[in-house]
Amino acid sequence: MEKSKVTYCTDLEKSVIISNFQRRGWTQVGPEGEWNFYWSFTQNCRTIFSIESGYRMNDNQIINHFPNHYELSRKDLLVKNIKRYRKELEREGSLLAEKTDVTLPNGQTVTRYLHLDFIPVTYVLPADYNMFVEEYRKSPQSTWIMKPCGKSQGAGIFLINKLSKLKKWSREAKTPLHPQLTSKETYVISRYIDNPLLIGGKKFDLRLYVLVTSFRPLKAYLFQHGFCRFCTVKYDTSVTELDNMYVHLTNVSVQKHGGDYNSLHGGKMSIQNLRLYLQGTRGRVVTEKLFDDMQWLIVHSLKAVAPVMANDRHSFECYGYDIIIDDLLKPWLVEVNASPSLQSTTHNDRILKYKLIDNIISVVVPPGGIPDARWNKVPTEEALGDFDVLIDEELIEREDANLRSEKIEMRAEIRTQPPLKMKPKS
Repeated sequence: MEKSKVTYCTDLEKSVIISNFQRRGWTQVGPEGEWNFYWSFTQNCRTIFSIESGYRMNDNQIINHFPNHYELSRKDLLVKNIKRYRKELEREGSLLAEKTDVTLPNGQTVTRYLHLDFIPVTYVLPADYNMFVEEYRKSPQSTWIMKPCGKSQGAGIFLINKLSKLKKWSREAKTPLHPQLTSKETYVISRYIDNPLLIGGKKFDLRLYVLVTSFRPLKAYLFQHGFCRFCTVKYDTSVTELDNMYVHLTNVSVQKHGGDYNSLHGGKMSIQNLRLYLQGTRGRVVTEKLFDDMQWLIVHSLKAVAPVMANDRHSFECYGYDIIIDDLLKPWLVEVNASPSLQSTTHNDRILKYKLIDNIISVVVPPGGIPDARWNKVPTEEALGDFDVLIDEELIEREDANLRSEKIEMRAEIRTQPPLKMKPKS
């Protein structure tokens, strides 16, 4: 197959995607055509992988989602997988699952994971309703955030600080909270991070892009150009502002409807500028620790889902990680998106997303330029572009094996050497 004969298919008519393919001289075909590279919607990807479709991909076809990506991107499944991962590490007696006592603002002491405490306390409703009530009563009047599991872009999210508000919602939404009753839609309810780090008095979160090319062995890469998304209204914890989503939700899809939205910078700041700001205000050491902690959080969220992920060799995926930093510079994983928005809200946004797609294609396509599912997925330093290696278990295993063989050789060498003779005393 000639390089120019590579064909692509896409469900997203976004210029940042199409212009990247065209620059490579690839030809566009429809979903029914013979494509080599498919940038698809999650729903269409699920159809391709479904047993009913009977579709079988050949070696020269790759697609931008794993068959059951929702194990990471559905809020309830992410929580379930992280909880299971912690329990498994606990059973193994792993130091990663170490616990510690934490004193809450109300003076109450609770036990938390020392290293794996990177998602807020979360329950799935209606199934965990009784457990949530028990936790809520430990610190009444605390604020919790409700999110529908299957929605994105801030849809259907609201905050509560009274059980009565939750019960009222349940009646009005006709979503029974009793676990025995089946409800149409599941929700997650998480303890609200009410002490977020503020810049200019405003709350923000981070959007980081993580490319996964394999789950077993785990191979993941972090894009260097993440960004902060700011609320348009200054942060306010008062009860009167509990329903004001411009104060609490950083999603651009929410904020762009606010009167204070700035379309020039889109309420965004680069991660490089965040790092400089934190180094100037908090110091270099704690800033570097924060960035290390964020990488730790991403790696362990991926490890949590790796055992259940359908690791299809034709698949790769770029996830949008949403992380909130609290005022103690502790990062919290809010959610993971399987289809992070490629909508460009500003000129800088467009440049960033074009580069992101360009770098993704360079990493997932072999050096020959033709998609190949049999490839060992080891990109060159040059192909990585602005991606940094987060984790490569295959590389770690190889280095460990080399280290072991070096030790064995050293021992063998020592054994074959003649024993040292003692010098006779004069």
